[in-house]
Amino acid sequence: MKISTKGRYALRLMLDLALHEQSGYIPIKAIAERQHISDKYLEQIISILGRAGFVKSVRGAGGGYMLAKSPSEYTVGMILRLTEGSLAPVACLEGDENTCPRQDICTTLSVWKKIYAAVNDVVDGITLADLADEEKARSDDYVI
Repeated sequence: MKISTKGRYALRLMLDLALHEQSGYIPIKAIAERQHISDKYLEQIISILGRAGFVKSVRGAGGGYMLAKSPSEYTVGMILRLTEGSLAPVACLEGDENTCPRQDICTTLSVWKKIYAAVNDVVDGITLADLADEEKARSDDYVI
């Protein structure tokens, strides 16, 4: 499993919004400058996040984006699955039901299941609030 730039940038974008939630609506340009990411690419990502109801927006002067819910209500897994799709390490674990004709005789399936469970445990156990707290603790010069 490899997380694409879309997934990584979506997580950084959401974390930026969590870190600056007290500032109200944040222009995409401000996020792009802080994160050193193209504002055009962030616009594509924020569109995905907006359609999913993860962020809300206001147009015009004073407009921008903010989280639709509290940072504690978003997990890393939610954001990555939205932008990346399944986090399964093999195709046979991607759907609700394993339809692989070899599943009954596949000795390695247990390995893939354990990897998948471990990944899900990690990404579903970390919230944006956790990451924001870590960032604030890590940054001596943290500024809203």
